[in-house]
Amino acid sequence: MQWFMEALRKYADFSGRSRRKEYWFFVLFYLIIYLVLAIVDTVILGSEGIGLLTTLFALAMLIPGIAVSVRRLHDTGRSGWWILIGFIPFIGLIVLLVFYFQDSQPGSNEYGPNPKGA
Repeated sequence: MQWFMEALRKYADFSGRSRRKEYWFFVLFYLIIYLVLAIVDTVILGSEGIGLLTTLFALAMLIPGIAVSVRRLHDTGRSGWWILIGFIPFIGLIVLLVFYFQDSQPGSNEYGPNPKGA
């Protein structure tokens, strides 16, 4: 949960670098919270499909999600503009996943010091 909160603290910070741990814990907690809200939408509110709570949560997490993705790309030595490759069906998603799974660039790069510290 610490890494999810760290990403939220850097709400709209598109500069710097984010470790794999920060990115993937953000994704994990995002999915868990989204699923819980979807269940609440379905059971309590009786909505079909995407409900009010899940929509509000997804909108609230849009900017932090993009920001942590851009910082993750910076950590691998790539520009944040690479996130746009995700608009290419299937291939774009695979390319982004490969980038997100890659280890940090050692040492400092043009986006800042290594967040691992060493």
